[in-house]
Amino acid sequence: MKYIYIACCIFVATPLFAQNLRGKVVNSQNQPLEDVGIFNQDTGQHSHSDATGSFTIINTSPGDSVYFSILGYKTQLLTVSQDHLNSGVTVSMQTSSISLDQIVLTSEITTLSRIVDVDVQTNPVNSSQEILRKVPGLIIGQHAGGGKAEQIFLRGFDVDHGTDVALSVDGMPVNMVSHAHGQGYADLHFVIPETIENVHFGKGPYYADKGNFNTAGFVDLRLRKTLDKSKVSLEAGQFNASRLLGMFNVLTSEKSNAYIASEVYLTDGPFNSPQNFNRINVMGRYNYNLFADQELNVTASYFTSKWDASGQIPQRAVDQGLIGRFGAIDDTEGGQTSRTNLLVAHTKKIDDDQQFKTRAFLSHYDFELYSNFTFFLEDPVNGDQIRQKEDRMIAGAESVYQKKNISLGGNTQLELQSGIGFRYDNADDIELSNTLNRQTTLNRVALGDVDEVNTYGFVNAEFETGKWKFNPALRLDYFKFDYENKISETYDAQSESKVTVSPKLNTIYAVNRNWQLFLKSGIGFHSNDTRVVVANNGEDILPAAYGADLGTIVKPLDRLALNATLWGLFLEQEFVYVGDAGIVEPSGKTRRMGLEVGARYQLNDWLYLYGDVNYTYARSTEAPEGEDLIPLAPDLTSSGGLLVDGLGNFSGALTYRLVGDRPANEDGSITAEGYFITDLNVSYAWDNWTFGIIVENLLDSQWNETQFATESRLFSEAAPMEEIHFTPGTPFYLRGKVAVSF
Repeated sequence: MKYIYIACCIFVATPLFAQNLRGKVVNSQNQPLEDVGIFNQDTGQHSHSDATGSFTIINTSPGDSVYFSILGYKTQLLTVSQDHLNSGVTVSMQTSSISLDQIVLTSEITTLSRIVDVDVQTNPVNSSQEILRKVPGLIIGQHAGGGKAEQIFLRGFDVDHGTDVALSVDGMPVNMVSHAHGQGYADLHFVIPETIENVHFGKGPYYADKGNFNTAGFVDLRLRKTLDKSKVSLEAGQFNASRLLGMFNVLTSEKSNAYIASEVYLTDGPFNSPQNFNRINVMGRYNYNLFADQELNVTASYFTSKWDASGQIPQRAVDQGLIGRFGAIDDTEGGQTSRTNLLVAHTKKIDDDQQFKTRAFLSHYDFELYSNFTFFLEDPVNGDQIRQKEDRMIAGAESVYQKKNISLGGNTQLELQSGIGFRYDNADDIELSNTLNRQTTLNRVALGDVDEVNTYGFVNAEFETGKWKFNPALRLDYFKFDYENKISETYDAQSESKVTVSPKLNTIYAVNRNWQLFLKSGIGFHSNDTRVVVANNGEDILPAAYGADLGTIVKPLDRLALNATLWGLFLEQEFVYVGDAGIVEPSGKTRRMGLEVGARYQLNDWLYLYGDVNYTYARSTEAPEGEDLIPLAPDLTSSGGLLVDGLGNFSGALTYRLVGDRPANEDGSITAEGYFITDLNVSYAWDNWTFGIIVENLLDSQWNETQFATESRLFSEAAPMEEIHFTPGTPFYLRGKVAVSF
């Protein structure tokens, strides 16, 4: 009885002594640090600093050991005193080399994103598209002169240009709904790679704040709020390639800072017909931060690009010696595009546990693309060149209320998020026309205006009790689709609307600070093109995606991280608008299952190794056996590398990416060949100067970057033929780089 009495006294007394530790986290310049991981080793409680640097960690007692960790800073250990609990604490983080031991496996739904961020920070990328390859299992390919959005592959999806992956920049959507070229078209060329702070991603449809296109996953590129130093960089290399970058601090004060960044990129590419590619980017960013009160970010950017493309070519034309691998059938392909953005984000703290986050954006977008996929199949005299064109305005806003540290008794805490938002697209003169040499319009196949509105709301709850976290969530989306057909001789305006509900449930079990197990489940969707919606009278136009992930992340050593996931995804019937032909095609139901494994090892302070392997089994569930393959769905992909950072004045990386052979059509009679590519970069720092060498395709492998099974006819042929059409991958590509910081 005596021991029972003592135990009861301890149980009753514990809440009396345990308190909440509150404070702020700053860098050496006394600027707030956001998203610092805070972990109480004695209780297992964890938290993160918000946009103003403020944090709260509950149930803390004098003598507890609390760790503060974030990439690029030395991990800080605080032994809590009663004074800290009474008056709060300010933790100043000191910069340090990037290292895996700065990662603590707190119970987050997107923990893997934090680990992969080590790859990003230790191996800077040279394009905003290249950073997508940092997402394990995500493969990209360019097939139209460098200016067209990349083709994306993830989890057994040929995502085309973004149909099943939601891309955003600081929360501003990149995917275009009802686009002239195809649904979900996502062009990231307006992002200057050096302005990217980190890449936040999640796979599967498990995230309440992610809606349209989030079936295979999402990727959110987060931009730098501040610059450590101003910088000017110049690159030059083969294929008449050159790139000039400038990043300049224009305001630095205790509460405010601002910088501008600009980029000019020119190249002819390795093709026989020069690409004449040019891209200009300009971006400005202002940040205002008032500790423990509010933060304001304003970002404005402008992007424009033009190019000539040699396009996709048929394998038989190369085999017959009609053209070389870098030749063209129609070298008048190409295009131009531009985008202007204004993004405003505001965070307002109500108190230590409550805050509002609001984001609003406005974009103007132009697009014009000339393509020729079938050559002389449809028009044996003029050829099959097409023009796709549009002029678009996008507006949207989102407001999210967050309340943390809601006590439900005992050791159970609740964090609650609820948000509402909208996106409005006004796309005028969406055109598909047959053209000749980019000069003559032969006839218009389609022309019309699209107005599409998506309003949404979501509730996201995180219950944490002991080592368990339960994350139920619910999202509601409403769509309004309007299309005016300008080809019709009479006024032809059609309208449809649709509502979809997407529940989610994620569970995490934290065995300890270095090991977690998770089970994720949820329903997602992607909208269909407005022209599909009205053509199908609003039926079956928001196909659901049902997904589940079972996996683990573990750090058996401070500098070794391992991850493994078994996953499955089932898609309902969907109708796809084929922008290249102006027709609607049903794709049927599909089933995908896969295994993902990865490892990251910090061998020492300057040497870092990583690798990921992904296998997917993808099938159509409605087609007969033997004809149920999903064209271009990757079966096996892998990527990895060896990164050197801080070896004296040297740094660099040797990386690889692998894609296995995959079927190009439903019965597998045509195969898209796989490839293995290695890249190398080396740099040397001297004072405030950096000199570097960048080599793409170090082994000069012959590979096809994108491939399609296409029926086409050459001018000299009497009958069409279906076979692989491809865009050749870049051969050995060397360029030098010099940069100065000040």
